[in-house]
Amino acid sequence: MIATTIPFDREKSLALYENMLLIRFFEEKAAELYTRQKIRGFLHLYIGEEAVATGIVAALEPRDGVVATYREHGHALVKGISAASIMAEMYGKQEGCSGGRGGSMHLFSAEKRFFGGHAIVGGHLPVAVGLGLAERMRGGNAVTACFFGEGAIAEGEFHESMNLAALWQVPVLFCCENNRYAMGTALERSESQTDLCAKAASYNVNVMRVDGMDVAAVYQASVEAVGYVRGQGKPMFLELNTYRFRPHSMFDPELYRDKAEVEGWKKHDPIASFGERLREQGYLDDREDRILRDKIAAEIAEAVDFAERGSWEPLERLTTNVYTEVGS
Repeated sequence: MIATTIPFDREKSLALYENMLLIRFFEEKAAELYTRQKIRGFLHLYIGEEAVATGIVAALEPRDGVVATYREHGHALVKGISAASIMAEMYGKQEGCSGGRGGSMHLFSAEKRFFGGHAIVGGHLPVAVGLGLAERMRGGNAVTACFFGEGAIAEGEFHESMNLAALWQVPVLFCCENNRYAMGTALERSESQTDLCAKAASYNVNVMRVDGMDVAAVYQASVEAVGYVRGQGKPMFLELNTYRFRPHSMFDPELYRDKAEVEGWKKHDPIASFGERLREQGYLDDREDRILRDKIAAEIAEAVDFAERGSWEPLERLTTNVYTEVGS
């Protein structure tokens, strides 16, 4: 049962609520644009999981890095990449954050320290360890937050990365977004040990399990976890129990889970439940909520307009950053 009282001030609470709304509005618009063939390729939506990225990134500092999976639009938004830049990227326009070459799954911004969007399941965990190792060798204490689904725990990269992170004592926060179905296989059908924290703890890494549908709980746990990683210079594993309301991707017929189960989880919508708590605590009323939603809707509309007006990369630049000429 989610506690009614929000344990931090109105400003922080409304910022979390606004970021969750921004992600939800962006993703809903992306789904619409995909059906209109404005966005091509694969599209993986974050609807239902907004509390995870919102709560964790809110606990980070601008100098901290984020490495994510292909379901990364929400993480990129709350890390500070503009909705316009992300939308242009998803359109394939050169004004996008990856120059139009990455699309939905490969968002990137060195300026915002957002190091991908990675399409290979588990393939980015070694990247996070490398970033953490580089930070340790520089003598700094910036944190790298690495997001991945529970499906990645079945991959060898997870075990290699956890082992090296613990051996080398690197400042990486491993954030497992456990939505129970990975790409479409229930956790208990793919893992003999379904206690994911136990797996991480076997590498002598501190672990914590959090309700990923409660943004207040996620934020509080993240403040503690980030503080530990930064202060101790050691890795930590955070399991966030969450649920995606949409299929794995827009191509997914979703035959692996019952529709009634999905509808049941929607009753725990992280945005609706947090909005109710804001009202109960006197932090929000209907008029303020409408103003906020109108503001975000306008931002999304501007992002779409920016993408529509964007330009395609000239054909003569097709091989730029793909091939390198090597002198004799």
